[in-house]
Amino acid sequence: MPPRSDRPPPDVRLAVPVLLFIVLVSLIGFGIVIPLLPFYATVFDAAPWQVTLLFATFSAGQFGGELFFGRLSDRIGRRPVLLLTMLASAGSYAALAFAPNIWVAILIRCIGGFFSGNISTIQAYIVDVSPHERLAGRLGLIGGAFGVGFTLGPWLGGVLAHPEAGAAGFYPPLLTASALSVVAAVGVLAFVRESRSKEQHLTGRPGPLAAICVALGDPVLRRLLATTFTGFASFSAFWAVFGLWGAVRFDWGPKEIGTVMGVTGVAAALSQSFLSGMLVRRAGEVPTIIIGLLFAGAFLLVQAFSPMWLAIVAMTAAVTGHTLSQPATSALISHAAPAGRQGAILGANNAAGSAARVLGPVIAGVIFSSIGPNAPLIFAGLGMAPAAWLAWRAGRQLAIRQGRA
Repeated sequence: MPPRSDRPPPDVRLAVPVLLFIVLVSLIGFGIVIPLLPFYATVFDAAPWQVTLLFATFSAGQFGGELFFGRLSDRIGRRPVLLLTMLASAGSYAALAFAPNIWVAILIRCIGGFFSGNISTIQAYIVDVSPHERLAGRLGLIGGAFGVGFTLGPWLGGVLAHPEAGAAGFYPPLLTASALSVVAAVGVLAFVRESRSKEQHLTGRPGPLAAICVALGDPVLRRLLATTFTGFASFSAFWAVFGLWGAVRFDWGPKEIGTVMGVTGVAAALSQSFLSGMLVRRAGEVPTIIIGLLFAGAFLLVQAFSPMWLAIVAMTAAVTGHTLSQPATSALISHAAPAGRQGAILGANNAAGSAARVLGPVIAGVIFSSIGPNAPLIFAGLGMAPAAWLAWRAGRQLAIRQGRA
C-alpha cells in the first residue's frame, strides 16, 4: 500500500467540485464589477483613471495574496487557507457595497484582492490529488470555472444593478457576491479534506518572495512567468476599460455590458474546459499557448475597428484565444516546479498575472483618456505577440533540458 500522503483524500470527488465553485465565486466577484464601472464613474463623479484603479488595486492586492497564501498553504495546508480567504472575501464584497466614495471603494478592492489570492492554493490542491495524466484536464476545469464566473459575474452585475438608485444600486450585485462567498466557505467546511499530510504541513518553507526567486532562476519557469505577465498586462488593459469603451462606442449600459460579457464567458468556459485539453493532447502545451495568444491578439485588433455585431464576435474570439493558453501554462509550470513547491510556484505565476493586472489597467486608463477609446484594445492586441514569443522561447529551453534540441 502506498503511503497515505501519496493517495488522494477519500472525498476528492466532492472536494474538486467545491474548489471549482470557489473559483466560480471568485470570478463572479471579480467580473460583477465590470459592468458597474461606468456606474461608479457617475455616482462618485470619478475620472476614467480613477475607475481603472478599481482594477489595478484589486490586482495589486491579489499579487500579495497569491504569494502569501500559496506559500502559507504549503506550510499549514490548503483547507484552512481556503476557509479564511472565502470568509474574508465575503466581508470585502459587503463592505464595497456600502463604500461612501471612490477612494474608499478602491481601498476595499485592494483588500478584497488580497483575500482573493487563493487560486494558487486551489491549483496546488488539484496538483496534490491528481495523477500526472489527469493534471492538465483538471487544471482546465479550473479555467472552465473562470469562464463560467466571467459569464455569471458581469451578467449578475448588469441585471442586479440599479443605476437609477444611486449608490444604493450597488447593493444587490455586491451583496449577492458576498453571500456566494459564504456558501463557498460552508462547502469547504463540509466537503474539503486536507490534501497534505501533517508532516508536510510542518516542513519549513522559505518566505513568499523566495518562490519568485526560484522561478526567475529557472530558465523555463522564468520565461513562462514572463509569458503570463506580458499576456495579462495586455489583456487586462482591454478588460479595465471595456465598460467605458462599450458606453462610448455603442452607448451600452450595465445590462448590455453584462450580457456581452456573459456571451464571452460561455466561450471562455468552453475553451478552457474542452478545447484547451484537446489541443494540448494533439499539439502540446507550448503550441497551444502560442496559438491562443496570437489568436487573441488578432481579434482584439479586429474588435477595435468593427461595427457592433462584428465587435461582439471578435471579442468572443479574443477571449477564447486568451483563455485557451492558460491551462497549458499552468500545467507546464506545475511540471517544472520543484517537488513540494507547486503551491508556491503556482502562486508566483498567479502573482505575475496579478502584477500585470496592475500595470495593464493603469496604462489603459491613461491612453483611453489621452488618445481615445480604441487605444487600449490596440495596445492589448499588439501585446500578445511578445507574449507568444516568450512562450516559444520557454518551449525551446524546455526542449534543450529534455534533450530534444
